[in-house]
Amino acid sequence: MSSPLVTILDDEPEIRDILVTALEQAGFRTRAFARATDFEAALKTITPDVCLVDLSLPDRDGLTLVHRLALEKGATIIIISGRAQVQDRVTGLELGADDYIIKPFDPGEVVARIRARLRRDHLVTGSGAGQIAHFNGWTAHFDRFSLEDADGEETPFSHAEAEVLRLFLERPKRLVSRATMQEVLGGAAGESFDRAMDVRISRLRTKLREDTKNPRLIKTIYGAGYIFLGDVTWG
Repeated sequence: MSSPLVTILDDEPEIRDILVTALEQAGFRTRAFARATDFEAALKTITPDVCLVDLSLPDRDGLTLVHRLALEKGATIIIISGRAQVQDRVTGLELGADDYIIKPFDPGEVVARIRARLRRDHLVTGSGAGQIAHFNGWTAHFDRFSLEDADGEETPFSHAEAEVLRLFLERPKRLVSRATMQEVLGGAAGESFDRAMDVRISRLRTKLREDTKNPRLIKTIYGAGYIFLGDVTWG
């Protein structure tokens, strides 16, 4: 099996060189790009496992690109940016990024965060995990990041949404606390993590056609966490 492919999208050549060197020394394959247009053209022929994306790009809004990648690609998306405000981190995670690293960074930390994300990815879609779950007329296809209704209509979900959905489906009718979510999904506890989880759960409810005022499947237990009330079978 070939090593994971990490793409790097950053218009600063020094940053690209640092990341390429650190990642290749750690055993990853890399492709580096300075412009979003070149990166998007390459996606027609390559399938990255991890996308490192800077937000300040010369030819495209980085947040818009992150949102599109989250919807269309199964790769892990990690933002690397000099924007250190909480709102920037929240927005990036809300739009589908899996992690957010602030510049300047330690290359070793980037490598460690990528490895941690890939280990969690294996729990979502790896060979040792269930690929398909059935619940209340729905089928979740984790191998292709898609929700299928009883009529066969499919709705895509992002990689980040897949992590949250699997967390619930593996713990039906059990309280999933914020602490459990942070422990399993990773990321620093705090406002940005909590708001990102709220958005992902809201999007999952929409895709499951839940009544926002009285959801049937993903119930909020105020002050405690969430409970998934569906009947789940795997395979």
